Amino acid sequence: MIESATRNTDPRPVPRIGVQPIAIGAVALALVLIGIGSIALWRAYTGNAPETDRAVAVRLLQARAAQASEQLVEKTKGLEATQQETIDQLQVVQDQLQTVRRQLAAQQTDTKKLSEQIGTLTEAIEGLRQSFASAQANEPSAESNTRKRSATARPRGSRSAHRKRGKSNG
Repeated sequence: MIESATRNTDPRPVPRIGVQPIAIGAVALALVLIGIGSIALWRAYTGNAPETDRAVAVRLLQARAAQASEQLVEKTKGLEATQQETIDQLQVVQDQLQTVRRQLAAQQTDTKKLSEQIGTLTEAIEGLRQSFASAQANEPSAESNTRKRSATARPRGSRSAHRKRGKSNG
């Protein structure tokens, strides 16, 4: 215990503890200042500053975004114009289709009328054929009698002479 009492009475150990932290702090401060100075000198020497690089990069991205936006606007306008042309062409085609439909309906109406007229004419022709056939059925006995009479009334030679004259005149 005597030693501990003698240590407490010694004035040196207390100043040693106080001097050492100040020296360490001064060396640490000097190292920090040297580091900051070297970084500043390196940036000044190379001309590269991350802040300016970032600002340039941001401006470049903004310019690209603006250019892309302008291109999108132009393409959108082009698409709108193409779409309008397509709509106009579609309307023209629809109008033509309506015209063709009207013409087709008119042709179908005309075809029906003509079919009805053909049917009527066919019936009329059939009626005429039947009346002609019935008239011929009634006349054959009368015609055969008149033919027989005319053939007997004329001599055969005169008939052939008449044919020969017709051939020689023609």
